[in-house]
Amino acid sequence: QVELVESGGGLVQPGGSLRLSCVASGSIFSIYHLGWYRQAPGKQRELVARFTRGGDTDYGDFVKGRFTISRDNAKNWVYLQMSSLKPEDTAVYYCKAETALNIDYWGKGTLVTVSS
Repeated sequence: QVELVESGGGLVQPGGSLRLSCVASGSIFSIYHLGWYRQAPGKQRELVARFTRGGDTDYGDFVKGRFTISRDNAKNWVYLQMSSLKPEDTAVYYCKAETALNIDYWGKGTLVTVSS
């Protein structure tokens, strides 16, 4: 069992920045991939950024250098630094852990609203 808790969402103006945090607890040794997804109203959930088991990173095509994923040395915190935010980045951002047993765990999400 893996528990994920996100924090850091909120209201930000277009062009602004925001940092999201996610802490994983429980069976973190079983995590293969850990990262961020998002779901905007009326749209499917999509990959934002994630760390793979080998330490590589994957980013969604829409990121285009605006977001950076990072983590702490213990690998149970993962962060998403977002900059140059656009209104279309408005979504609920979820932390997701994919485990060795092909079981996915999701956090409850944190809302990011980009609006003037």
